[in-house]
This record gives sequence, C-alpha cells and structure tokens, in this order.
Amino acid sequence: MTFTLPKSSREAIHSTASDWLTISSWQRRPEPRPTVVFDAYWRFAAERQAIFFRRIEGAPPPWTDDDVLRDFKFTNAYRASDRTSQYLIRHVIYEGAQTPQETFFRTIMFKFFNRIETWETLTSAIGSLSATGFEPERYRRALTSLQARGRQLYSAAYIMPPVSSLAAGAKHVGHIELMAKMLREELAEKIAAAASLSDVYQMLLAYPSLGRFLAFQFAIDLNYGPNLNFDEDAFVVAGPGAHEGIAKCFVDRDGWSDEDIIRWTTDRQDSEFAQRGIDFRDLWGRRLKPIDSQNLFCEIAKYARVAHPGFTPPGGRSRIKQRFAARPSVSQAWYPPKWGLNASISVRKDDELTLAQV
Repeated sequence: MTFTLPKSSREAIHSTASDWLTISSWQRRPEPRPTVVFDAYWRFAAERQAIFFRRIEGAPPPWTDDDVLRDFKFTNAYRASDRTSQYLIRHVIYEGAQTPQETFFRTIMFKFFNRIETWETLTSAIGSLSATGFEPERYRRALTSLQARGRQLYSAAYIMPPVSSLAAGAKHVGHIELMAKMLREELAEKIAAAASLSDVYQMLLAYPSLGRFLAFQFAIDLNYGPNLNFDEDAFVVAGPGAHEGIAKCFVDRDGWSDEDIIRWTTDRQDSEFAQRGIDFRDLWGRRLKPIDSQNLFCEIAKYARVAHPGFTPPGGRSRIKQRFAARPSVSQAWYPPKWGLNASISVRKDDELTLAQV
C-alpha cells in the first residue's frame, strides 16, 4: 500500500504537494484505531450525498429514512454542493469581471458575511459590487441600515470574529475596514501570484481576525475562481468541528495530527466504502477531497451527539442546534468550470429533470 504523509504533524498545516513523503508500509507508523463513529462517518457521507441527488432530481420529501439526517441540518458531503457555496460560485465569483482583483473582492466580501440575503441587499443598495468602485462609507451605511431594520447580517454557519484592531463599534464596520486594508495592500494581486494553496492560506492568515479555520476556508473559496487552480489534495487545515469529529472517530492516534487523519481518510475512501458494501455516488466523477473530508468530520461530530451520545466527552456539546427545514433546492447544480463537471450535470427543461449520462 502506498500512502502520502506529511513530514511531521507540526509541519502538516504548512505542507504543499512537494512536501509529502511516500511510504510503502504502515509498519513504521501504526494506523489510528477507529471507533464505531468512524463507521458512521462513511454511512453518513453516502446517505448525505444520496439526499443531495434525491433533492436535485425532484424527489419529494422526506429524502431519507435516517431520523437524525431528516430532523437536523447538515452540510452536503461535498462542500461545493452546499446552497451558499453554490450561490457563491455561480452568482458571485463567475458573474462580473474576472480579473484577480474583482473576483477576490466579490469572494471575500461575500464570505465576510456568508449570507445570500446580505449580498443581495448590498447589491440592491449599491448596485454591482466592485473593487474598482469600492466606497467603504457606502457599504457601512448600507449594512448599518440593514441591521437597524432588524435583519441578520452574518450567517450562523461559523463565527466571524470582530476586527477590533481596525475599527470599534459594529462588527460589519471592522470587516469593511479589513477589505479596504486588503485592497490597499494589493492582496488580490499577491494571491494571484501565489505558488501554492498553502501560500494563499498564509497570506490570508496574516490579516487580523482571520484565524486558521477562516483563512483556510477563504483560500478554498478563492481557489474556486478562475485565477487560481491549485489541487485541493495538496493542503488541508482542520477546523474545531473537525477536531471534535476526529476525536470521536479514533482512539490511540499515536501522534497523528488532525491533518494526517484527514489526508489518510481521503486517500482510503474507495476501500472504506467498499468494505462496508456502500455504493457511494460521487460528484459526477469527482472524488471527495480533503476539504470535503474535513467538513464531514465536522458533521459527524454533530451527528454523533444524537446517534452516538456515549462519545460526547463530559462537558462537551450534546445537542444539534439547527433543525432541518426544507428550502428550495438549486434546480441545477453548477461548479467551477475548470472542474469539467457542468457538461455532465442534470439539465432542466420544461420542468422535467433529466440526467446526462456520465
């Protein structure tokens, strides 16, 4: 068996594709010992992906017999398939000028809030959102007005910390100042010249309030765009949710970092599904990537709170906060054109959905 492994756990979050060592035997490093939650990880991934296909193919709810998946909100098996990511890719990144500065501006401005309604309200108030015409005061006024009307500015998907070092007062004021700082310092152009996804991450990490989790997530979002094309297999950073999930999935890790585990899991996906007799329907030929495995560990952490409560440590989170409520699905999934998936994806004609042969 051949596997790629980071030079060390300490260096794992700074690795690029050339940094990975190839070994031919696991006798030199014992594999982590899985728990029953790791078995649930693969079944969750397959069923969540099946729900995705049932929804876009027009099947009526409920889309699953799994009580936990039916009652609570979970992200898709593939990060890029989530409703917000789909909107970002199709209507933010690939609508408008495709220069490095403009795609960077739209992507990061959207991700500061990560909320479709906030983006659309800003667009209604200001017009086409552009780095060239960026006037911080107009954005501040528009967002302050929205907040004064009792509207939520930020998504609940993850916490966006305030940028207190740049601006006092409302959180959105700090994020507008942060964008102004990024534009002044030509961050978009520097990222466009980056040599690796790890370099993009490091550039973002240098900015106030963008910790490891957000810097990595933003790097992945920028990599969806037309001006970057790094292999997602080359780099991953585990977030706090993934850390919780990995801790529930494994015991006796023998020094393996979260990033080691994510890469190991991603590489083993075919054999893990096969040995459980699971027919996993991938994303039109695209395998799960480390970013997807990272997200799945976060989701299995939540799933296990209900399905496997015995793995919740004392004082740990024992509930899933967000319950599922059916929302309109995208009528046709759409991914970065460079992935080469869109020609094979289902098309809708006269309200009849047909799937292309792949």
